[in-house]
Amino acid sequence: MSNWQNFHSLLQRVRYSLIFLAALWLSLGVPGCSFSPPNSQISASPQSTQINPTAQRFDGVTINVITQKGVLDVALNRHIGNFESLTGAKVNMVAFPFGDLYKKLQQDWSSRTPKYDMAVILSKWLIDFINTNDLEDLTNRVQSDFALQWQDIAPIFRDVSASYKQRIYAIPLDGDFHMVYYRSDLLKNAGLTPPTTWDDYLAIAKQFHGKDLNNDGKPDYGSCMAKGRRFGGYLLFTSIASSFLQSQGTTQGGFFDLETMKPLVENPAFAKALNIYKKTMQYGPPNEANLGIFEERRLFTSGRCALTLEWGDIGTLAINPATSKVIDKVGAVVTPGSTQVLDRKTGTLVACDKFTCPYAIAGVNHAPFTAFVGWAGVVHAKAAPTVKDAAYAFLSYMSQPAQANVDVTIGKTGANPYRISQVKTIDTWVKAGMSPDAANNYLSAMGVSLNTPNIVLDLRIPHNQQYQLEVLDAVLADFLAGKLTTEEVMQQIEHKWEQITNQVGRESQRAAYRASLGLTP
Repeated sequence: MSNWQNFHSLLQRVRYSLIFLAALWLSLGVPGCSFSPPNSQISASPQSTQINPTAQRFDGVTINVITQKGVLDVALNRHIGNFESLTGAKVNMVAFPFGDLYKKLQQDWSSRTPKYDMAVILSKWLIDFINTNDLEDLTNRVQSDFALQWQDIAPIFRDVSASYKQRIYAIPLDGDFHMVYYRSDLLKNAGLTPPTTWDDYLAIAKQFHGKDLNNDGKPDYGSCMAKGRRFGGYLLFTSIASSFLQSQGTTQGGFFDLETMKPLVENPAFAKALNIYKKTMQYGPPNEANLGIFEERRLFTSGRCALTLEWGDIGTLAINPATSKVIDKVGAVVTPGSTQVLDRKTGTLVACDKFTCPYAIAGVNHAPFTAFVGWAGVVHAKAAPTVKDAAYAFLSYMSQPAQANVDVTIGKTGANPYRISQVKTIDTWVKAGMSPDAANNYLSAMGVSLNTPNIVLDLRIPHNQQYQLEVLDAVLADFLAGKLTTEEVMQQIEHKWEQITNQVGRESQRAAYRASLGLTP
């Protein structure tokens, strides 16, 4: 029996138990983390009068909304018309490229005459806008909103995406983390199994690179990653680095030392991740350093890539008959891991064993990364009271299962599963166009990824945009362009991150970092 047949047989035996895990991760909190004191779950009080906010009329009320261009605006546009018909409100939406969105919103909300009443933004940005008193506290509204079905939203997204210090500031519309996607037909025919380690990933990419993968007579690519500047290249790198940097569970964190707030950068684990990240370019499309997310997705769904590292969007984009040539030819798997991890005391790479990698599977330390964590809707605290009510009603309407459970099955919306009801069965996914096997595989990979006790949370401390998009992303771009050596990259990131920490305040940043991991200051 071939390696692929062995793998497929094993998958057949365990896939239904993994579907259970897919639901289980949504019914549990983040493994190893507690973001709320015991018995402090936010819920409606017995005195609350529960309402459906979209049953109200908002005639004459205009909501000005800002979000990301190209994905999230698609999701909002799907519902603006119906919401306006239901409530009488008027929704005006403006969308900006990802790299400009944070700054545009920050500039607007810090001005004397802000334009935007509502925003759909990355949940990791909440802390910055909470600290400037820009976000409306939505706790009471959520507690009285039966239509929202708050308890149906997975705890990881309720607690990480929406809440801060036991108060609710956002309504989740998406759940984000990375997985590896592979051409299941290619691997099966070659007798290969999906990658378990990053060495496996590189070996598979090498084997298929330069071959015609979609029968159009042209050579294709072993790996496609959207490494273009000012979007998600730094997140791809972090997904690689995480398996080397974090091995002791979620509360260990993957960015800074918990006691000193020193960056986990100038060390052999970070260096190894840099070299893997750069080596993937040998098996990618020309000029991959400038490849954007939409072009990468087009390449993969047109059958030109054997592998990619991506969000959940690939699973649903791959079943679109209008654009996909890989329907029923795509598998998903937890991000590859490493057999070596950083010993933070010695600053060296050490082999995985039961002490260094207590959550390893077959000697491999997996550390799936919640890249972005997810997009969520927020209401501007300085908006007029009736506008706040209308903005909240729109967010509630979008997040309610009747709308959201369809959105997550449509690739172009950018919305990935974040509700328990979205993964309880494969029925919704089969209805959307997945085969039962594809749906089982997709949801199983999600379940394994988010149920691991070693999941890595994205950076959610003040000025995280500055640490990641302004520094890490820019330095990585220079590295891929050949302008910097591995050592120079690490030196620059370390130096610039230290500058930010010192400017903001080391002790306050340390306290915020620990709190973001569910630890006491």
